[in-house]
Formats: sequence, structure tokens, C-alpha cells
Amino acid sequence: MNMDIVSILISLALGAVAGWLAGFIMNSKGSLLRDIIIGIIGGFLGSWLFNMLGISFAGYVGVIIESAVGACILLFAARLIVGKRR
Repeated sequence: MNMDIVSILISLALGAVAGWLAGFIMNSKGSLLRDIIIGIIGGFLGSWLFNMLGISFAGYVGVIIESAVGACILLFAARLIVGKRR
């Protein structure tokens, strides 16, 4: 897999959008860096989940949907973990 700088920047931008969207949906306040990280990790999680369910999306909008769903799941799980420690 050979990623050039444009592909990396597109991935970061899509991750940022997905992370921001997930933060908005889950009413979570965070920095842009946190949103990018959550969006990128959520992208892996969402892609895996939708692949397991046999659902596929095409294009950048599909990537944002997958990533946002994965990021929402990630934020929900983090709330469960952090909420139990308090």
C-alpha cells in the first residue's frame, strides 16, 4: 500500500469530519486533534463492522458514514469505561 501526501491529507480530512460529526451526534466536546484521532480509529472500526454485516458504501460520503458510526461506537464505549471508574 503506497500512500502519497494527498491520500494522507484526504484521510485526515475525512477523519476530522467524521470525528466532528460523531462528537456532535454524541454531544461530546473535544479538540480538533481528538476529533481527527477518534474519526480515524472510528473509520477502522466502522469499516470492519459494516464489512462484517455485509454492508458497503462508496465514495467519500460512505467513508464519512462508516467512520462516524465507528467513532460514535468508540465514544459510547469510552463513556461506559470512564463512567464506571468514577
